[in-house]
Amino acid sequence: MSILTGPEIVRVRESGVVVLDPFHPRHVNPNSYNLTLGPTLRTYTAPVLDVRQENETVEFAIPQEGIVLEPGRIYLGSSVEVLGSDRCAPIVKARSGIARLGLFVHVTADLIDIGSMGQTTFQLYAVQPVRLYAGTVLAQVTFWESVGEILPYNGKYMHSRGPQPSQIHRDHHGPTLTAAR
Repeated sequence: MSILTGPEIVRVRESGVVVLDPFHPRHVNPNSYNLTLGPTLRTYTAPVLDVRQENETVEFAIPQEGIVLEPGRIYLGSSVEVLGSDRCAPIVKARSGIARLGLFVHVTADLIDIGSMGQTTFQLYAVQPVRLYAGTVLAQVTFWESVGEILPYNGKYMHSRGPQPSQIHRDHHGPTLTAAR
């Protein structure tokens, strides 16, 4: 696999291989494109989350004065930009300036499958309190050319808009395996 350079991201976007909408030339970097935080966040309401159950969330607008993200909880945000590709695998990471504030942007799920299209959900986790504003240029996406047969994504997060909560409970299909005694 090889990473696309900034000028190549522009070229393949113009040809339709990569989707970045809206597109701002000032967001192009040497080998990535900057992503902007949308206007809302979502948090889970329960103190314990369950992988087999749908976990309730509350969605709220980020106030004009920003919001302080507190350590010890996950906040779900989304990119303003719709992104994806039928040929390249996007990977989302924090911008280095955001990371230097101790803010994880895509905790561990940074890979977006080929064929997935939509606003990406950021999994925001702060090491210490951090004030964040809607419209912050928060993350960057890189595009990686794939090798081999492409099996496009057609899953539960396709065409996402806004911050999407976990749908892992939909993957549970039967009884739990128990350890032998």
